[in-house]
Amino acid sequence: MFFAMNGDLVHLSSAVRARLARLGANVAHASAAARAPSSGALSTEQFFTFWEALGASSPHDVGLRLATETQVHEYDISSLAALHSPDLGTALTKLARYKRLCGPKDMAIDTKDREVAIHTTYLHAPGPMPPRLVDASLASLLVLLQRGSGLALAPRRVELSRARSDEPMLLRFFGCPLRFRAKRDALVLEARLLTTPFITHNADLVQVLVPSLDQKLAPLEHGSLVEQVRAAVARRMSGERPSVAKVARELSLSTRTLQRRLGELGVSYQHVLDEVRHHTALRLLRTADVDVNEIAFLLGFDEVNSFTRAFRAWEGTTPSRWRDSITSWRDRI
Repeated sequence: MFFAMNGDLVHLSSAVRARLARLGANVAHASAAARAPSSGALSTEQFFTFWEALGASSPHDVGLRLATETQVHEYDISSLAALHSPDLGTALTKLARYKRLCGPKDMAIDTKDREVAIHTTYLHAPGPMPPRLVDASLASLLVLLQRGSGLALAPRRVELSRARSDEPMLLRFFGCPLRFRAKRDALVLEARLLTTPFITHNADLVQVLVPSLDQKLAPLEHGSLVEQVRAAVARRMSGERPSVAKVARELSLSTRTLQRRLGELGVSYQHVLDEVRHHTALRLLRTADVDVNEIAFLLGFDEVNSFTRAFRAWEGTTPSRWRDSITSWRDRI
């Protein structure tokens, strides 16, 4: 891992920026494009803008090389806990659990048909993850699993939401089939690999690290109900209007308890639903090949006019005009 987040703030450390610069990345241009403060504390939107601009002005393999050239002693505490786990499956579980210490994002581990897919959702993402950030994130995960197992593990495939690009470079690195224009950015492994032992296993060190991580996570677990609801709603944003009853069941709460606890925090379920719909709409509109009608369906609107009215209330313009303005902005980067 190479950044830490607090709330909706990403801290891009000077050490990471220096490492990127050594790899030939145009960090100064990316920082200027993101209007990044000297402190290195960025919003999620600024962080994405940084990586979009970095990708447009730097070597295409910068994300992959960042993953391989980050040394174990430069890992954060949650990555070290994963690296020193007894096996690959436990390592993934620890990464998913402690990912929340890095801010409002959700690392999902989906097991189905003898496969396990690992993918991350940014709850406040203004659009799709920039390609070079995706490269760095998926490559960092693979490198950690390879270091832990001591094996040249190859995924079953890598799923990428982007259009086909950089195929030879990505094939060389990941050593597996690539699926472009996928619904998510994911590393897909054979499920049998979950039992692969880690040669880096250190039970004594894990016993020292985990209590510290759990202590840091405890306030988030007690105070992050809204974030949990956002994550649950985001996972169900696929052509239905996620009901409060379904989300409550997923969180092992009654509908009444969930509504009461949200009320105590000063928000309603409808407010959270609208917020997730808003952010999801912005993310999908940044993907040029997703039609506005399809976006309306994915967000659970009965008709495109209802989506247009809601979007106008959020952004003061129509979805199509907003997409045109973003396209124009990207062309200027």
